[in-house]
Amino acid sequence: MTGSGIEITADLVRGLVREQHPDLAGPAAREVVGGWDNCFLQSVAPSDMADAVRAVWDDAVAAPAWTGPPVRVHGDLYPANAVVSDGTLSGVIDFGDMFARDPAWDLAAAWVLLPAGAAARFFDVYARADEATIRRARGLAALKCLFLTVMGRNGDRGLPDGKPTWGPAGRAALERVVHA
Repeated sequence: MTGSGIEITADLVRGLVREQHPDLAGPAAREVVGGWDNCFLQSVAPSDMADAVRAVWDDAVAAPAWTGPPVRVHGDLYPANAVVSDGTLSGVIDFGDMFARDPAWDLAAAWVLLPAGAAARFFDVYARADEATIRRARGLAALKCLFLTVMGRNGDRGLPDGKPTWGPAGRAALERVVHA
């Protein structure tokens, strides 16, 4: 499997996991024929954005891992779990994915929920996220946007559990992530 001119091999993956997450280095790495990420990305991201989305994700993956103490996070902040009253966020619902981990999981909402241009202002005011955390948050936001886009596409096709209103929200948020 190749991507961005780099050949992805089992040896490369094993080396990266051993280097970045030695706690996960035990299981054997093997190639899965077809490769989910490239097939998925090409099928949901507009063709002019696929390379930009991949670059955002690659930047997030290259960011140092979270080394601080686990932080309680909602874990699933996106439009369907945000309660808005008169244009103002007034609540959050669905705490089924709450866990303690990297704050980047919730900080991804800066792109997924806020309007264009607001993410930078959010991080200026928040002032507790370092550059690496912001990079990881941006990558997670890209992932959440792709999920919203797929769910929207599934809704457009009439597939079970598809959500047609999620597609436009996912595409708009993806634009914000890519152009941040």
